[in-house]
Amino acid sequence: MIVFSSLVRPLRHIFATVLLLFLFPVAAQAHPAPFSYLDLDLQEEVIDGSVTVHVIDIAHELALDEPAILLDQGVLSSQYSQIGAILRQRLDIGAGELPPIEWKGAELLPDDDAIRLRFSIDSPAPPALEVKAHIFTYDPLHQTFVNIYEEGELRQQWIFAEGDGPRTHFAGTAAGIMAVIGTFLPSGVHHIMIGPDHILFLVGLMLLGGSLKRLAIIVTSFTIGHSVTLSLAATGVFIPPAAIIEPLIALTIVIVGADNLLRGEGKDLRAWLALFFGLIHGFGFAFVLREFGLPAGSLAWSLFSFNVGVEIGQLVIVLAVAGLLALIRRRNAALARQIATFGSLAVMAAGAYWFVDRVFFAGVG
Repeated sequence: MIVFSSLVRPLRHIFATVLLLFLFPVAAQAHPAPFSYLDLDLQEEVIDGSVTVHVIDIAHELALDEPAILLDQGVLSSQYSQIGAILRQRLDIGAGELPPIEWKGAELLPDDDAIRLRFSIDSPAPPALEVKAHIFTYDPLHQTFVNIYEEGELRQQWIFAEGDGPRTHFAGTAAGIMAVIGTFLPSGVHHIMIGPDHILFLVGLMLLGGSLKRLAIIVTSFTIGHSVTLSLAATGVFIPPAAIIEPLIALTIVIVGADNLLRGEGKDLRAWLALFFGLIHGFGFAFVLREFGLPAGSLAWSLFSFNVGVEIGQLVIVLAVAGLLALIRRRNAALARQIATFGSLAVMAAGAYWFVDRVFFAGVG
């Protein structure tokens, strides 16, 4: 009897597990995926749109116990104004610069347990249209899928999840291209100016000085390197993890400082270092650019503008550092050599600190 009981218990557990495996898909299908959909069609004089939401989500906002009753046209009509007011608060189209949404009616989607509200905005879309859509914040897993059309042609797709900021659609017009340039060029300048690791790398390359031609070759080599990998990563062709790239960027700074100390006035390898290490720094630029959001319809212009911005910021840094060092070198060559030596040591120390911090303490605290 004891033996029989010991055999039955595990069989009972196995049977229960198998039963749960069969029942789980049914339960999973009964619970809808936490998605909503926002479609925007940018017409010449007006923006047409629709928002599709699941009845469970909107019932939660209306404090209704039975979501299915919203699939009754009479109930939906009675709740239409309140639903519209709720959704209007959750959709930010145009960052307050456009007229308010005007609802044009609601339709039932019983096969999807959803409802769709259509609307229009009585204004042409600006060249740069900012959108933010967090419709049901009570559910941290909820996502809003956004499709943007221009005259009926799909131009942009986004997914808004919890914590995502606003995103911008740039129109495929001359005004839209100017908006892209006006957004991404300053962003490139800003990024190089607030990136101490990139700045220190450039400073390390300039410490030994050289002729205008030599410095131009070094800077051009760095430009070629980071432009290649920036384009590869920003377009999704090849995206190495930041956990690898960020420590490598720090290591490039250490190597540049060490090269200054070891080679001095000997064979100048800075152009080759700038080219090879520029490939690594380009991935670092791309992380920022991808977080910023690339407009699918103006990808080439956004990459070009961001790159030009980086070059402008880079040129300002190089001219300032190289010009100052050249002035010191003309007046006091011994002091210039001391600055190059101690400057290279400082560059190495900062790079080593960043390397250790990014390898061993990334994400701590």
